[in-house]
Amino acid sequence: MLDPTRLRLLREFAEHGTMTAVGEVCGMTSSAVSQQLATLEREAGVPLFERSGRRVRLTAEGRRLVRHAHIVLNALDAAEEDLRSATTPRGPVRVACFATAAVHRLLPAMAVARTRHSGLRVIMAELEPRETVEALRRGACDLGISFSYNLIPEELPPGISRWSVGAEPILLALPATHPAAGSADDSAVDLGTLRGDPWIAGSRGTTDHVLLGRACAMAGFHPDVIHTADDYALVLRMVREGLGVALVPELVASVVGVPDGVVLRPISTVEITRTTYALVRTVTPAVTAVLDLLGAHPDAERP
Repeated sequence: MLDPTRLRLLREFAEHGTMTAVGEVCGMTSSAVSQQLATLEREAGVPLFERSGRRVRLTAEGRRLVRHAHIVLNALDAAEEDLRSATTPRGPVRVACFATAAVHRLLPAMAVARTRHSGLRVIMAELEPRETVEALRRGACDLGISFSYNLIPEELPPGISRWSVGAEPILLALPATHPAAGSADDSAVDLGTLRGDPWIAGSRGTTDHVLLGRACAMAGFHPDVIHTADDYALVLRMVREGLGVALVPELVASVVGVPDGVVLRPISTVEITRTTYALVRTVTPAVTAVLDLLGAHPDAERP
């Protein structure tokens, strides 16, 4: 029999790559991790590790066992949660969520949960999308709310399913006095006409920053990013001050509000959308109840 605790250590090793890193994540010494994984190798009866210079890496058999470990551990987690929750949604559901979706989707769902499911307790932690996926993978949360852009395909780690919550267009934020602002709220703007403008983008390395580069590349130019900011309320106020133009999700208008002197316009050059997803590792009655409150449905592209 393969020990589930050792399988968890193997899964962490596949993710982090060293005994030391696994020890830090699991609160163990690297020596203890090494001993447990050596025992797992004896239990498996096949070599799971091999030397690569001064480091150790997984063998082909080790990688195969990691894939099985994901399935086994998720099944064990589901069994434990199922026994605790039975068929009635109850107990805590820890939800990691980015701020915009928290205001627009999660908080209303939490309000309904208090009256509809008396035994259910939804606990929120604000995290950015990359942090949310990592928290879910480590079991630090039960459900994550994240997003992705249609221009930036993303793959999820094994064992995580994705549920669609909603999609929205990405709009162009302009000073009201900008020549491209037009007079009608639905006046679409060609990104190519803004090749000479200063831009405000998300921090370097974020998907927002990458999105701007890809969208402008499709319009035939490289954006002149002068300022970076990740808070949309701040971005819109920077636009109002004439510091640049920016891309913002439509939902921002209702969540943070559009200040006077700023207009949001659709983009004619390329269709850009942001889809919000609920990410789940183990589906339990309690998690299902939260998914229902969010109006989530299984992502057709990732059953």
